[in-house]
Amino acid sequence: MKLRGIGVGSMMYGLGYGFARPDFSTTDIELAPDGTVTIWNGASELGQGLQTLLCQLVAEELGIPYEDTFIITADTGRTPDAGPVSASRSTYVQGNSALKACRDLKKPMAELAGELLKTDPDQLIFKKGLVQDQNEPSRSISFTNLAGGMHQRGRRVRGSGYHSITTGDVDKETSQGDAYATYAWASQLAEVEVDTETGQVTVLRLASATDAGKAINPKMVEGQIEGGAVQGLGFALMEDMKIEQGEFKNAKLSTYLIPTAADVPMVEPLIVEVYDPTGPYGAKGVAEPATIPTAPTIFNAIANALGQRVRFTPATPEKMLKLLGKLEEKEEQITIEDMPYPEP
Repeated sequence: MKLRGIGVGSMMYGLGYGFARPDFSTTDIELAPDGTVTIWNGASELGQGLQTLLCQLVAEELGIPYEDTFIITADTGRTPDAGPVSASRSTYVQGNSALKACRDLKKPMAELAGELLKTDPDQLIFKKGLVQDQNEPSRSISFTNLAGGMHQRGRRVRGSGYHSITTGDVDKETSQGDAYATYAWASQLAEVEVDTETGQVTVLRLASATDAGKAINPKMVEGQIEGGAVQGLGFALMEDMKIEQGEFKNAKLSTYLIPTAADVPMVEPLIVEVYDPTGPYGAKGVAEPATIPTAPTIFNAIANALGQRVRFTPATPEKMLKLLGKLEEKEEQITIEDMPYPEP
């Protein structure tokens, strides 16, 4: 018999490390004579799209084309310390430090532009490849020409930005206080089918609503949401880490199962944008928030289908049959291969 169920799961997650340890990022940028900009940031690009994001932020802040930005990351000989890419912190911390680096560079650029345009530097804006007086748009100079002028006159052409989200510890007695600089939120809904004869659990569809603050790159956010859901599905139904005396016993893909394309259901990524005033242009991380609710969501759906709670991971067919009372617990059988060699 195949039974279907619907489940919902939600999460709240503190971004970064809070008061647990220093949580900061440093970004340097340099202006070339041709108006291109190079970004140095120590964070690792693991396929999550951080390099693209930082280039987008810098291009937006300086008002230049994305194609005019270049980036160097994770080079211990050239890039400043930016901390690890974990705790869903990269967009939030690295992004803020990149914007601060841009604003640091814009100060000497605005000073020179003010001299050339005979206007107040504080009135200048960087937009669409121009540096112009916001009150008199006709007073403008191209970003490229200004970059060349900066080099010709020996002006400062580097900017640096440092951003920390390390918080103070919460009150020891009341546990009240700002444990984290900001928080992430996500909710998911799953429909599952449970085969009571085989114990197989199949996720038919999954919708994931994740608060991105502001989606700087919506396609990358969708990718994070979909990838997080698949990772959570693997944790819920397949990934069974077997450790004996500190040794990982099933360390091969033939023995440690993870979801393949055939196992991935239809995932509907729903981007929720609740502007965060402390984030870069209101953005914050979405990686772990897209993963954390998945297993509870699937287990709630299983409970809805069976009327029984799953209290273990992963919910493999064998374990599900034991839950249904169709498979008895077997005593562990010791084979010759498992026996220790005799002492010489």
